[in-house]
Amino acid sequence: MPHATQQADVAAVIAVPDVAGVTQGDPALDAALSGGPFHVALRAAIAARGLPLQRVQHHLSRYGVKVGVTSLSYWQQGARRPQRPESLRAVRALEEILQLPEESLIRLLAEGDEQGAGRPAVRSYRSLVEADGVLAGLLAELDAPVDGGLHTLGLHERVRIGVRRELASREAHHIVRAHRDGVDRFAAVYHGDPGCTPDLMRVQALENCRTGRIRYHHDTGVLVAELLFDTRLRSGDTFLFRYGIEDGTAGVSREYARGFGAAGGQYALQIRFDEHRPPVRCHRFAQHSAAAPRSGRQELPLSPRHHSVHLVEPRLRTGIVGIGWDWEE
Repeated sequence: MPHATQQADVAAVIAVPDVAGVTQGDPALDAALSGGPFHVALRAAIAARGLPLQRVQHHLSRYGVKVGVTSLSYWQQGARRPQRPESLRAVRALEEILQLPEESLIRLLAEGDEQGAGRPAVRSYRSLVEADGVLAGLLAELDAPVDGGLHTLGLHERVRIGVRRELASREAHHIVRAHRDGVDRFAAVYHGDPGCTPDLMRVQALENCRTGRIRYHHDTGVLVAELLFDTRLRSGDTFLFRYGIEDGTAGVSREYARGFGAAGGQYALQIRFDEHRPPVRCHRFAQHSAAAPRSGRQELPLSPRHHSVHLVEPRLRTGIVGIGWDWEE
């Protein structure tokens, strides 16, 4: 069985820690391991061991497990949770590296999944800033300038939330106008929920475009897809195209937000939920920037027949706008 093989691989590469063991009877660590949540216990254990994250990463590599320092940082902040098989192998290895009781961290992960705990309701400012830096690098790989030569006249997004309460898919219908000659492509950006797996997502060119190169970054969950038009627009030309992204790789989703770097036309966002797992309430929110406080909160009615909720912004402004929802626990 694959699971048994993985366990054997881990057990065969036992590393000897290079610092003193965890202080016996550490009250903060004992409390965190007893009551959780996972990220608090992990942070307390790393602090008790006195290990910088680079050393933790080094020890994991000696167990044959690859985890980035950014991911470790997210895990102990609670910004993301280990979910992939490789990540769960890392958690088991961490229990040995940090000299913790067997299954102590895995148990807290399982309890957090059952209770919906340990996952922040919104993205942290730090995660948004880091995603912005990653995005700039991915766009550079595609030779895609931040200003792609297109002005948004209208954007309609439809997001589907699955039966596991996960963000299952997103479809976007763009209406644009070129403001320079020669534009023949669009760089579509998608930022998945914490814990997502970008390489398992599927990009679909649905209308008036075809898929080009795709780049992604695991730690931040950012994916950039090149959509090719098969025509070169002249300045002033309008164009319509539609594409979708099949996701479903993360855990429980609690909101969907869209950032705009320039003012533009109309924006409509529709969230559709599984008929068997609707949320208990939904609301609109806005932010001037990732660092700004949220404002413009407004309760939104959920359609009982179509199990959907929506917002319409007649005129886009720079900043962030989105819809959040609460699940029945």
